[in-house]
Formats: sequence, C-alpha cells, structure tokens
Amino acid sequence: MNSKIEKLDSKIAEAKLGGGQKRIDRQHQKGKLTARERINYLLDEGSFEEIGILVTHRTTDFGMENQKFYGDGVVTGYGTVNGRLVYVFAQDFTVFGGSLSETHAEKICKIMDLAVKVGAPLIGLNDSGGARIQEGVRSLGGYADIFYRNVQASGVIPQISAIMGPCAGGAVYSPAMTDFTVMVENSSYMFVTGPNVVKTVTNEEVTSEELGGASTHATKSGVTHLTSENDVQCLEDIKVLLSYMPQNNKEITKKLPFELKDEIREELESLVPENANKPYDMRSVIHGITDTDSFFEIHKDYAENIVVGFARLAGRSVGIVANQPMSLAGCLDVNSSKKAARFTRFCDCFNIPLLVLVDVPGFLPGTDQEWNAIITNGAKLLYALSEATVPRVSVITRKAYGGAYDVMNSKHIGADMNFAWPSAEIAVMGAKGASEIIFKKEISEAEDKEAKLAEKEAEYADLFANPYTAAERGFVDEVILPKETRRKLIKAFAMLENKKVERPNRKHGNIPL
Repeated sequence: MNSKIEKLDSKIAEAKLGGGQKRIDRQHQKGKLTARERINYLLDEGSFEEIGILVTHRTTDFGMENQKFYGDGVVTGYGTVNGRLVYVFAQDFTVFGGSLSETHAEKICKIMDLAVKVGAPLIGLNDSGGARIQEGVRSLGGYADIFYRNVQASGVIPQISAIMGPCAGGAVYSPAMTDFTVMVENSSYMFVTGPNVVKTVTNEEVTSEELGGASTHATKSGVTHLTSENDVQCLEDIKVLLSYMPQNNKEITKKLPFELKDEIREELESLVPENANKPYDMRSVIHGITDTDSFFEIHKDYAENIVVGFARLAGRSVGIVANQPMSLAGCLDVNSSKKAARFTRFCDCFNIPLLVLVDVPGFLPGTDQEWNAIITNGAKLLYALSEATVPRVSVITRKAYGGAYDVMNSKHIGADMNFAWPSAEIAVMGAKGASEIIFKKEISEAEDKEAKLAEKEAEYADLFANPYTAAERGFVDEVILPKETRRKLIKAFAMLENKKVERPNRKHGNIPL
C-alpha cells in the first residue's frame, strides 16, 4: 500500500511541475505567473480542488507518444473567491505552449458542464499557442466542443475570460462569447490571423502588440472589456468584477450592508453648466449618486461617448449606462450603441437593475455612421433596453433629443421610473435647429433675421426645452432637484425589487445583429 501511495505522490508532484522547472523559470523571467500560481492567487487559500490532474494526451503521431505531461497543458477544477464557488481552468504555457488537444479540451468541457449543472461562475485563464497541430481535426473538434458550451452557458452562469498570454486563431472565439474579457498589458494578445499571415496576404507590416494587444482591443475593437497592468492586477480585477454579479441567472447579487442616512448630495447641484453647449463629466454625476468608491467601469477606453459599469446604491448592485457629454457631446454612434447594448443584456441576464443617465443630443450624423449601419447598430441598444425585464430607472440630466430620447430607456420602451432634473431639455431637437425649421418663413421675412431667430429660439426653448411638458404627459414621473437624486434612486430601486415581467411565449427574438 505504501508503494502505491508513493507512486501517486510522485505522479501528482510531476503533474504540478508542469513542463519542467526550466520552462517555469522562463515564465517567471517574463514577469508572468504560472497556471497554478494564477489559480492559487485567484482563489481563496486552500480552496482549490483540482480535477483531471493525471490526464495525458492520446496522440501517437510525430513522436508524441514519448512526450506526455500530466494535466496535458491545462489545470482545471473548482474553489471559492471570497467564499463563493467558482469553476476555473488555467492553460499551462509550459506544456506544449498551452496548446489545445483533444484531452485538454475534454478537461475544460468537463468543468464547464459542472459549472452549468451547479450554477456557478466560470473563469478561464487563457495562455495558449492555439490548436495542437499534431492532433489535426481532433484539436479543432475540441475547440468546437468548448464553443458550443459557451453558448449553452450564456445567460445561465457568468463567464469571464482572462487573456494572460497568446490567444490566436480559433481560440479567440471562446473568450468572445463569454461575458467579460480581461487582457494583461504587454504580455497578452488576441487575433484570428497573426502578423506573418497578415504580411503574406495583405503586405501589411504589423507587430503582435499592434495587431491584437491589450491596448488595441481596449481602444479600437472593443474586444476586451478591461486591461490590467500585470497578472496579479488581472486576477484582482476578476475578483472585483465577480462581486457585482450573482452566481447564476436564478439568483440576485448579494446586497452589502449599508446604513441609510439622509443621502442628500449637494455637489450634484452645480455639475450641469448653465450653458447647454458646455460639456461636463458624467462620471462626476455617477460618483455623486452611487456608494463611495463603488463604481467599476467597463470598456472605459472604447466608445468613450457612453459610460457603462457596475456600482452600488445603498449596497445594492446596479448596472449603469450613461451618455458622456465630454466625448462627441454624448451623441450615440455605432460603437457606443453596441457597447451599451451588450452591457444592458448582461445585466438583464443576471438580474442586475439598470440605471440610465441621459444627456444625449441625438445620433451622430455623417456618412461614416450611415455607411457603418448606425440604423441597425443603434437599434441594438433600443432592442436590448426594450427587452430588459430588470428594474429600469432613468435620470435625464440635460438633453434628451429626437430618437435618442426614445432609445435611452424612455418610458415608452418600458422604463419603470423616469426622473428629470430641472435642467432637462426634452424635445425633437435643439431650440436653434427647431426654430430655423418651424419659423423659416418668419425669419427670412424679418428685417433683422438674427434677432428674429433669437426671439423664436427663446420661444421654442420656453415651450419645449424643459422637462415639464413631458412630466405633464406622464413621460417623466418626477422633476427632482439634483441633490435629491441618490435618495430618490435608492427608494425607487427598493420599490422595484420584486418586479416581475411575463415575456411573450416565443423561442427568442431576432435582435438586429
């Protein structure tokens, strides 16, 4: 019996060594943690239980029968993060470059199936050179097995992907179908085809970092939701992200203890400038409304004309979608519509209430927007909010013009409560543009055209550039002082906590993708 125990101990020790000490040392020299170190840092101390530690590949071609490592390039199992059960896999770059084989994929699929059965988040730590070439179609089939499970788990359990090294070719599609992607700066990259193929096909000279690095995907493509300075910060970001979401779609996020006071915020009174054309930072409004230091922004550097992220109101987790006047005057465009729609759908999947802060002069005009399908992309946000059944509350801080007023969680598309500040302007368009159209004849016939335009502009503004006409029709539930916003929102979300909506009986809708 003792010899059998010694043999088991030997095999486990060998498995934990991965591809060998030299490869691990090289990993450390690059400033990266190993797969096991990443898991141990992410999970609560002593909580990790490994599954499939003695698995090896089955390949006998190309001399592979003599190259076997326990675990086969991926560490899989479960544990807890701040006491909450999670399932995790971490690809081990020290074993065949973390390449995906048939058995490697089977290990990942096994914990994905368990995560869905149990109802707990799935976290993937990606660090792989791609499909294992020696296995041919078997490795490709392994990827497809994972992709299929990503789709089946979508909207059932939260799925988070961390890109902590290379992620190329077909491997990129699994993170793309998860809920959130975090990339490590200067050590991770994602692309379908690498720089060498790009040069061969298009004759473009580009580095891996330029083509698919963290900065590229954070600012240009929007593929990644968060970037982190290093492996440790990446794992810390995942922990924070998890804290805002529930275990699965049947639960709600645990409310943190909070002691209510008067909740009046005087600093909100002076945030919106008197000049309607002067920008201000919507993040200041968000920080003034939400619990101290609770705002966790998503997609910060992508489509900056809209701000999305998680925060807490009196300890309750909420998702925030807010126009940003500091960028493009807060206009909606192709990228901001997609960004907000995606975030909205995640919140709706996992019972996270939505707060929408509105200061939008309309959709961004121009051939670039029209030719890149602002119509269907703008409709994505309209569809996502119309479909959402979680508690939905809007606050109009300033402009709410044209079709963008409808799209930004208006009463007409199912918002539960709509508040407006006295500075709100709810109209088809700005007073100047509207006056030039409505009073065109009078202005053209006037001796002093500029004076007549100013007169008519003031007349139109007095009639429409305020929240009171909308409030009279019930499109705005209450016009409130800015300083009272936080107190009103806390009460509104508490009132809506048990909201129930019966959806139409259908297989699924057809969102304009």
